Amino acid sequence: MSMVRRLVGPLPGPQPRLRFEMPPVLELAGDGTDGDLVSDRGLRTSAQHPLYTGFMGTVGVGAALGVYWIGSNTTQLLLWIVTALFIALGLDPVVRWLERKNLPRAAGVLVSVSALTLAVVGFFATLIPTIVQQVTQIVGQAPRWVQDFIDSDFFRSVDSQFGVRDRIQQELEKFVNDPEAMGGIFGGVVGFGTTVANGLFGALIVLVLSLYFLTALPAMKIWGYRLAPRSRRDRVEALAEEITGSVGNYVIGQALVAVLNATFAFIVMSSVGVPFAVLLAFLVALLAFIPLVGGLIAGVLVTVIALTAGWQTAVSYAAFYFAYLQFEAYFISPRIMQKAVAVPGAVAVISVIAGGSLLGVLGALIAIPTAAAIMLLLKELFIARQDVH
Repeated sequence: MSMVRRLVGPLPGPQPRLRFEMPPVLELAGDGTDGDLVSDRGLRTSAQHPLYTGFMGTVGVGAALGVYWIGSNTTQLLLWIVTALFIALGLDPVVRWLERKNLPRAAGVLVSVSALTLAVVGFFATLIPTIVQQVTQIVGQAPRWVQDFIDSDFFRSVDSQFGVRDRIQQELEKFVNDPEAMGGIFGGVVGFGTTVANGLFGALIVLVLSLYFLTALPAMKIWGYRLAPRSRRDRVEALAEEITGSVGNYVIGQALVAVLNATFAFIVMSSVGVPFAVLLAFLVALLAFIPLVGGLIAGVLVTVIALTAGWQTAVSYAAFYFAYLQFEAYFISPRIMQKAVAVPGAVAVISVIAGGSLLGVLGALIAIPTAAAIMLLLKELFIARQDVH
């Protein structure tokens, strides 16, 4: 009958949506010196019991093995998460600036992410037709470059000594007559399409995760601070805010440096007559995001390509660009990065190389902020305690 009364009774009114609230703060039992904790329900636990210690040790080992297994099987997802978190920390100073202008955080997040998305989409929409045109020109001119190289005195000298021409012809005949090699070409085309699809899917995932991380960043920080003991939360909060603020300022500063670097390189390439200036400027912008060594690598690559237009063009570009790198290092970067991280040169180089070896370009990008965070923690925790003792 009770079920019938429920069905024929009036519908319940709207109820508030359930949320995952913060757990209650634990208070010390007694005078707080016995190491026991008591919750609001009166449950008492001891961290010194042998069974408790053994059980928690076993749980810790199992958790470590589980984390290792999950990490080794979800490497791509972890890279997407790190990238999204890096972008969220970079946009957080902009969102906080909008909050100080009396704009709600949700609206600030929407404005920041929308502006970033529109800038990236507009940039690629403008750049892709030019890149396609210039890549087509490169493909069309490649046979002439190859023929000029074959007709050069250097190649004739090497061919007369080592028989390079005959060797190349033999390898080409083997390649054409090998069905597995021809199948490998088809597989490479399919693999390239799969890579492009995965890249687009990864970009969408990173965009969505960045939106969520940026929206929930204050709540995430609060949860992270609650993981620390109550007596140390103020210090943990101060260190975390300094680290996250430095990372955000670093991301924005490095983006500005990369844009200025690519703009100057494009102007110089257009002035001295370096071919494919737009395509190479895009390459310079990507490499300039890599701190310390990115600009140097970009300068060497563009100088080598400029040799196709003549050694005078290459020398002119190299002189202007490497002079700009010195100006950037002493005048531009210090002013843009004055609120960002400060890492000694040797530590910065080692961290960039290590990060690039572990995670590629993403590792090189986050290497300096990570090194700065580690140095800050060492200074505030380890060195401060060593100075006391």
